Order: sequence, then structure tokens, then C-alpha cells
Amino acid sequence: MSTEVVHESPSIKSASADYLSRVKAGDIGALPAILGLVVLCLVFGSLSDVFLTPGNFANLLTQAAAVIVIAMGLVFVLLLGEIDLSAGYASGVCGAVLVILVTNHSVAWYLALPVSIAVGMLLGYVLGTLVARVGIPSFVVTLAAFLAFQGLLLLLAGEGGTIRVEDKTILAVENSNLTPTLSWTFYLVGAAAYVLIGLNRINSRRKAGLKTELIKLWVIKTVSLLLITGGAVFALNLERSNNPQLVSLKGIPYVVPVILFLLVIGTFVLGRTAFGRHIYAVGGNAEAARRAGINVKRVRIAAFVICSGLSAIAGMIFASRQNSVSPTTGGSSTLLYAVGAAVIGGTSLFGGKGKMRDAILGGLVVAVIDNGMGLLGYAAGIKFIVTGLVLLVSAGVDAVSRRGGSTS
Repeated sequence: MSTEVVHESPSIKSASADYLSRVKAGDIGALPAILGLVVLCLVFGSLSDVFLTPGNFANLLTQAAAVIVIAMGLVFVLLLGEIDLSAGYASGVCGAVLVILVTNHSVAWYLALPVSIAVGMLLGYVLGTLVARVGIPSFVVTLAAFLAFQGLLLLLAGEGGTIRVEDKTILAVENSNLTPTLSWTFYLVGAAAYVLIGLNRINSRRKAGLKTELIKLWVIKTVSLLLITGGAVFALNLERSNNPQLVSLKGIPYVVPVILFLLVIGTFVLGRTAFGRHIYAVGGNAEAARRAGINVKRVRIAAFVICSGLSAIAGMIFASRQNSVSPTTGGSSTLLYAVGAAVIGGTSLFGGKGKMRDAILGGLVVAVIDNGMGLLGYAAGIKFIVTGLVLLVSAGVDAVSRRGGSTS
């Protein structure tokens, strides 16, 4: 007897009601970050003539890139209910290793970059081992590492010293762009892949008799996303140079495909692999995960390894943007912005809830606040206060929604 059941909502109205019920149960996802990003762009766009220009848009993307990549790594750690306070300076240390190998020892960038990532993963392994096997709280371990990595960076760069980046490939990551033709090609290939993957997911769930997303709703969401990203590509393909006869600035910055590649890989790992399911399980209830046969210690160590490995990639991005590595690379407010980006984007500080996209959404919110208030002439102190308040509100919404979900 065949009883194929397709649990598709019959209308947009019922799908909306289902979404509202999930919101009431505490599953708000990235909604606050999306709404906040839209409101901030509208406010700053109305107050500044420069904010919505193609040049400033490109600057926003490159400005946010390193923080977003660090936040991507922090998502793995935060999903476990842990914290890594050393990720910022870990990026600085790994960036210094990369630049020293390339500049001082003439190592090709494609050999030096894997070495710097391996150094980052080693640092993460040490941190994860201290947390998972020795049992020291992650706050204490990574706070100690924050100081230790800062000292290590001072030794590598020299106190007050700066190591300049000469490699053209590394410099191009933050300072060069795809051609307009390549930008549109990249967009069209990415859009086609996104649509095909979405249709394949819906079809696979239907064949398995699982609940599927209402196809009309999926079309609306997909078309909206493609229109927004297509508009972004169009804006980035406009001339951004003040002197186009001398230097032309058009196209998607190279760092954008790098971030999207990391997003795809991270999303796949968290959503489509056993390791990703184990991350969520340990973050939701570590004891239940252990009883289910999950190696909790190994999962925790792996999360710190991934976090520091992504910090190493952020170190390369920092080196490209600053054209150098110094004792302050990855320091100052970098770590606070990265943690803020992950939490503002929707990743829970309590573990068990979050996605890779949260790092991008939250990173853009942080960058918009910093950029927009800078254009309006506000002092750095005011920017920090506003960013802190946004982070506090995001954490508060997370706490309230989690409490609501536990009592529903």
C-alpha cells in the first residue's frame, strides 16, 4: 500500500501563520538582523549623500570582510555555547606568518597561505584541547590566549614595527575587482546554482514524503534574493573612480567570492554533514549528545580548530586591506565586532542555534553602523556605544525568544 504524503501548505496565508507560530515559539532566525540592516541603510541613506553610492557600497563590503570571516569561525564555537576571545589576534598572528613567509623568505603565496592556515588550526587545536580535555572554561582559555597571541604578534612584527605586503595576489584580494563581464558571469552561475539546489531540495523532500516549503513562497523568496543581489552587482559594475581616465574601478571586489565560497562550504558542513548535526546536538544538550554516542570532546576541539583556521584566512584579508601586518592587526575592536556580528546576525550565545549566513548579515550591520556614523561625522566613542547597544538588544532578543520557546 502506497501512501505518499506531501505536507505542503495550501496557501501563502497558512505558510505565514506557520512562520508566525515559529516566531512566537522563539525561532526568529535572522529576521531582526535583516530588518535592522534595512532600517539602518534607509536612515543613513537619507542623512548622507555618500552612503548609497557605488563607491561606498564597495567600501562597505571590503571593510566588513575580515570581521565577517572571523565571525564565520566564531559561529562554530558559539553553536557549542562556548566563546573564543583570541580569534582576533589569532588572525593577526597567522597574517604575520603569511607575510613573513612571502616577504622575508620569498615563499609563493599559494604555499604560504596553507602554512598560515595550518598554524591557525594548530592554535585552535591547543585551545580546544584545553577546553574539551583539560576542562578549563573557554572564557579563561581564550582570554589567556588573547594576551599570549598579542605577545606573539609583537615578537613576529616587532614592537612598533610593520611588515609590508609586496605580493600582488595578496594585495588584490581587498584592492582589486573582477571585470564587469566576470562579475555578471559569477552572478549568473551563482544564481543558477542556487535555484537548482533549491529545486532539488524541494523535490528530494517530496519524494521522501517530508514536509516541503510552499513552492509559491520559495519562488517569492528566491526571486527577491536574486533581484537584490543582481541590483548589488549592477551597482558594483558602475564606475566608482573619481578619475576614470586614470584608474577605472568597476566590478565585484575579489574578496566577495572568497566570502561566498566560505559561506557555501560552511553552510554545507553545518547543514548537510554528520559533523554539523553533531555541532547542533552538542550545543543543544551536551549530555544527551554524549549518551547518543557523539564524541563531545572531539566536536569541541574541531570547532576551535575551524574557528582559528578561518581566523587565519581573515589574517590574509587584513594584510591585503592594510597593505601590511603590524602589532595591532586583529586587535582593537576586531574581536568584539566579530562576536557582535555573529550574535547580531542571529547566532545564539547559549548554543544550538545559528547559521553561517548570520556572520554575513551581522557583519554588514556592524559595518553599516561604523561606516554610516563615520560619514555623518560621529566620534568613535559614539559608534562603539551604538554598536554595543545593538549587540545588547540582539542578545536580549535571543534570551527572550529562547525563554519563550522553552515555555511554549
